[in-house]
Amino acid sequence: MSDSGDDDDGFGGGGLQVELFHAETDREPGDTNKQFSIGDRKIFDIHPQVFGISAFVIVAFIALSLAFPDTASRVYNNTRTGISETFGWFFILVANMFIIFMIYLALSKYGKIRLGGVDADKEFSDISWVAMLFSAGMGIGLMFFGVAEPVWHFFDPHLGAESASPASAQVAMAVSLYHWGFHPWAIYALVGLSLAFFSFNRGLPLTFRSIFWPVLGERIYGWPGHIIDILTVFATLFGLTTSLGLGAQQINAGLNFLGGNVGAVPAIPFGTTVQVAVIAGVTAVAVMSVAAGLDGGVRRLSNLNLFLMFLLLGAVIVLGPTLFIFGMIPQGVGQYLGNFFDLAFYTGAVMEPYFQGSPYYGPGGDGAGLFLVDWTVFYWAWWIAWSPFVGMFIARISKGRTVREFISGVLILPVLFSVLWFAALGGSALSIELSSGAVSAAMFAEGVQVPRAVALFSMLQQLPGTIILSSLSVLLVATFFITSSDSGSLVIDHLTSGGKHDAPVAMRVFWAVTEGVVASTLLIAGGAQGLNALQAAAISTGLPFAFILVFMMYAIKKGLETEYQVLESKEFQERVQEMAEEGEVVIEREGGEVVTDITTGEGEPSD
Repeated sequence: MSDSGDDDDGFGGGGLQVELFHAETDREPGDTNKQFSIGDRKIFDIHPQVFGISAFVIVAFIALSLAFPDTASRVYNNTRTGISETFGWFFILVANMFIIFMIYLALSKYGKIRLGGVDADKEFSDISWVAMLFSAGMGIGLMFFGVAEPVWHFFDPHLGAESASPASAQVAMAVSLYHWGFHPWAIYALVGLSLAFFSFNRGLPLTFRSIFWPVLGERIYGWPGHIIDILTVFATLFGLTTSLGLGAQQINAGLNFLGGNVGAVPAIPFGTTVQVAVIAGVTAVAVMSVAAGLDGGVRRLSNLNLFLMFLLLGAVIVLGPTLFIFGMIPQGVGQYLGNFFDLAFYTGAVMEPYFQGSPYYGPGGDGAGLFLVDWTVFYWAWWIAWSPFVGMFIARISKGRTVREFISGVLILPVLFSVLWFAALGGSALSIELSSGAVSAAMFAEGVQVPRAVALFSMLQQLPGTIILSSLSVLLVATFFITSSDSGSLVIDHLTSGGKHDAPVAMRVFWAVTEGVVASTLLIAGGAQGLNALQAAAISTGLPFAFILVFMMYAIKKGLETEYQVLESKEFQERVQEMAEEGEVVIEREGGEVVTDITTGEGEPSD
């Protein structure tokens, strides 16, 4: 089952690739959909079970949260703390499992398998692919936590370091890189690889239910598959709204800073009302981007994001403590790798040795035992909830790559950017803290409600060109907000339309608006604890989706095993040899045995 546009010759969509590798099913994406039209214009093209249940639950969540905000706020906080304390060990365990599993696949014989089949061509050049990988997992999170997290850990350090000391500066960088390093990208690699393999190699729809074909077979089109896609919708939506809520808080903080601190714009108060207005305004722009289409909207904004992000990064490196930044790159990486296992397997079972130097998280502190709740568990749940969004993007751009090439690129290249980002922004803040403490003084000044939201601007205030850099940062967060909403609505629309790529624009508009409404709801109902409400959304949806990712490891392993068996089969070898003898193809083999690449004509095999 494939809608490939390849010719029937060779291994294309209608040839040997279909005959030997594609799943044996006659089902088509969206073949049970319901359509709703106004006149001749199709408005909705929905999978009735996935769309209906998802929309109902989301509308009920919005209505109940707004009708009972005080109760909702308590539920958010209790959910956030309860899940973290009860299942924190599980998040720590599975996050490490994902890294080990991806390294195993890359180094194993399955690393030879090519996404899209042995004759698949790379749709993007290596340079373009690398550039898109850099942009895939960036966004609002790096802007929000790039300064806030290192400064926070500087004062409340992990690994037993003394608070506000040179040692805690190193630990702060190590912990930040731990949270933004290999673990999140292993999650993204697992999801992206699974989606790409079962779509390109098995000819199944690019939806999460397709990943479980080796386990469920045709039942992916029944209720087991519906439940998987419904959970994916919830994870994507609430993972995305967490980012949108953080973005709204940071835009509000930036406008407040530009008005109150430097007088560049009229004073704008920091509060939920302004943040909801920000969400409404930026969502309206996102809707226009949706209406413009993929080429006219999100791609142009994505390119703008990448340009603005490198512009900000370069400006901070040049205008900030340049030598300190460059020195922090190897030193921070060394601290991260040197303490990798202590950080990666810390579950809080024994706390005292790790936080004896932390006034807040240490023994007797107000936050004793809450480090995982505030940081690691929240991050792991957020990455898991965010993984359908990033994973689907990575899958779409990776056809023609081998499994080994895919995993190596996804696990290494974006992590290098995270290192550079935290060394520049976080390193600048740490350098200022070690000399004057000016960043934290602004973050924790009287009247500041969300110190993490103002952290970036507190650091930029200490650099030349404060107004320009701060305005650039606000613009960058806003454009990331728009592209996240636009791209996220595309993913959810894809899931709720049964895997169709040509669903009506009105559906994407519906989901873009829904994302903004849910983000606003979390901030309104969360009240003064709006950040906790956003974290609760990610944690509560990340937990059930973590179980899906665990089973996903089994499913992709089974799929790769079957693929390799076909590649080794006598029938496949004979067919390939026959085509080679007729001069139709040029064959490349791994170790002289397994076919890894086939090209037509007399050209050299692709890399």
